[in-house]
Amino acid sequence: MQNSLELADLIDSKPDLLVSVKTAFPECDFKCDFEVPRFSQSSALVPALDPSYQLDSDTTIALLAGFRFNRRVLLQGMHGTGKSTHIEQVAARLNWPCLRINLDGQITRMDLLGKDIITIKDGQQVTDFQLGLIPWALQRPVALVLDEYDAGRPDVMFVIQRMLEREGRLTLLDQNRVIEPHPYFRIFGTSNTIGLGNWNNIYHGTQLLNQGQMDRWDVVAALNYLEPSAEERIVKAKVPLLNAPEHNTLAAQMIALANLTRNGFAAGDLSTLMSTRTVITWAENWTIFGDLGSAFRLAFLNKCELEEKALIAEYYQRCFNHELKLAMSSVD
Repeated sequence: MQNSLELADLIDSKPDLLVSVKTAFPECDFKCDFEVPRFSQSSALVPALDPSYQLDSDTTIALLAGFRFNRRVLLQGMHGTGKSTHIEQVAARLNWPCLRINLDGQITRMDLLGKDIITIKDGQQVTDFQLGLIPWALQRPVALVLDEYDAGRPDVMFVIQRMLEREGRLTLLDQNRVIEPHPYFRIFGTSNTIGLGNWNNIYHGTQLLNQGQMDRWDVVAALNYLEPSAEERIVKAKVPLLNAPEHNTLAAQMIALANLTRNGFAAGDLSTLMSTRTVITWAENWTIFGDLGSAFRLAFLNKCELEEKALIAEYYQRCFNHELKLAMSSVD
């Protein structure tokens, strides 16, 4: 069993192995090969490994370039495609510490940079500066993931902008201090849009990003929904009951329905769609309630606009050859 690094020791640690990407990720079909650093020891910040997760080859090699060559990598894609999880799973296979920050509307400059706090030392009240998440991570071999990058507030985004440069130093004005990044500090981001704001009136809360911010990302990778066969493997791995002979085709039917909602969303017929996450939730609800229709309503249909439910019911009948009741009843 591998020894685990203490968090206090991270500041002095670095990857101690070099592995071929084709050897380390044999499930992927890479067109190039290079060596990527890897830690032989794990730590509390290393994400848990999910062997059932299906890595996308193009996305994975983009992320590995980030780990190996210190490229700033932004993953853009629809919700539920597994953008953040994809970064975590690559980090897990490299034993690389990973820290996720969600740039929601509540996070402030002080949360990211740090703030003065009052502590008691030797019976006296003293003011100490407590480092925020960014300077803490910057000094360690950590993969910092900026989730929902396109939802960050403008004042927060300008804090991040300087750090996105290749050797981006961080200046803490309150301390008259300049922090140099650790040689193995890495930064990644995820976004639903590519800085275009509330694209097509879908992603409320996203911001219009200036080109100076977008230009600092070296690699922008698009992560779309998986091929049906790959998505089916994921769903069956998460819900083993679907592997039973009597349910062997059920996962494929569920994914076919999900793809109809995605096509309807793309065509403007629906205002929401089924992500892989939703399909898994539907399958899990099915194992709880024992009824496919009830589980579908609770996992997806009840989130949809009233005028769209008839179309979704038509999709359901097309995939399962069974009429879907639009409302639950006591005899369901």
